[in-house]
Amino acid sequence: MSQQHLADQPTKRSQAGPLDGLRVVDVSRFIAGPYCAMLLGDMGADVIKIEPPRRGENSRSYGPFVDGESLYTMVFNRNKRSLSLDLRADRGKQLLRDLLRKADVLVENFVPGTLEKMGFDEDTLKTLNPRLIVTRISGFGQSGPLSNKPCFDVIGQTMSGLMEITGDPDGHPTMAGTYVVDYSTGMYATIGTLGALQARERNGCGQVVDVALMDSALSMLMTAIPEQVLHGRAMTRHGNRDRYAAPSNTFATRDGDWVHLVCAGDAMFRGLAKAMGRPALAEDPRYESNVVRMQNIDELEELITAWTRSLGTKELLDTLGQNGVPSAKVASVSDLIEDEHLEHRGQIIRMQHPKAGTVPMQGFSVKFADSPMQLRHPPPLLGQHSEEILNEWLTMTDAQIARLRKENII
Repeated sequence: MSQQHLADQPTKRSQAGPLDGLRVVDVSRFIAGPYCAMLLGDMGADVIKIEPPRRGENSRSYGPFVDGESLYTMVFNRNKRSLSLDLRADRGKQLLRDLLRKADVLVENFVPGTLEKMGFDEDTLKTLNPRLIVTRISGFGQSGPLSNKPCFDVIGQTMSGLMEITGDPDGHPTMAGTYVVDYSTGMYATIGTLGALQARERNGCGQVVDVALMDSALSMLMTAIPEQVLHGRAMTRHGNRDRYAAPSNTFATRDGDWVHLVCAGDAMFRGLAKAMGRPALAEDPRYESNVVRMQNIDELEELITAWTRSLGTKELLDTLGQNGVPSAKVASVSDLIEDEHLEHRGQIIRMQHPKAGTVPMQGFSVKFADSPMQLRHPPPLLGQHSEEILNEWLTMTDAQIARLRKENII
């Protein structure tokens, strides 16, 4: 963490976040970049979200809306302050340079080359602030044949093979139910940023962190690449059936619910056989080991399906639990809202938005014993903090800020 900025801070709050005192400039859009910057903010960093005046970041136009404010924008932008700044104007670019001189981290996810065209190439950034960490997020990386190609999460899923291995075996390739590539890229970008900050503690120098959606997607392919190269075997769609352990799939109950159960090893299968009232299945040559169960999975799942359909959901889950078989009902989002465990873990928090009122959203995924994540700022309105940021970071006067507003720079 930058010691020069820690000295500028007031006396540290009790239980301040682990990144308290860190200054981050976020010029990113959509998901991966904003999510990375939000995670840094969740850990206590002072994150300044820079947005174009009047229209704001692209996702502000994405529904659903509450009182005209985008919920899509909210879930990726808490713990930030918003500065509206026209980066197409020379004065706006100069203000960005001034901010970067004070910053520890810059997060951006423009198409590679865009930052350079704006006058912020790597040499310029090093001259402005040799300690600056520049976290660059893109579809295909800052170099390579595809580096200038735009990319979104679903394109990353498509080109990486993730879509090919997702869905029903007899169906068509299917995208995941959420933006798994964007989320994972945002997390890799956060990890990379933290690693670069730690390196800076040793050598005093900033560096570029290059993170790509395509690279992140490939990291989730499990054994697909070595299987293809070493065995000539293409990984394809398995539906909800596990690729490596059997039985592990989703089964219907008498109540019309779906329950997923997992037998990761022979001991769990013995528990399942006992729960089914058929302990001899565990000794059957067709099912006695994971290898043979994988070979005979279709007929085994028929037996399990007939059993699960004969039981109500609660009875099924109780019986599986009593016999040591990991299982759960496929939950709807409405189930999550009332979940006692999630409430206990603080995984659904309720914030007070300046326009939308009380808005529930996901909680903090990492628990620090002595420096907990906290909701310090709800997702900001466009330009909500422009004056205070320019005053705090650049010591600008009210008159100077008013002039910028009159000139439509902020």
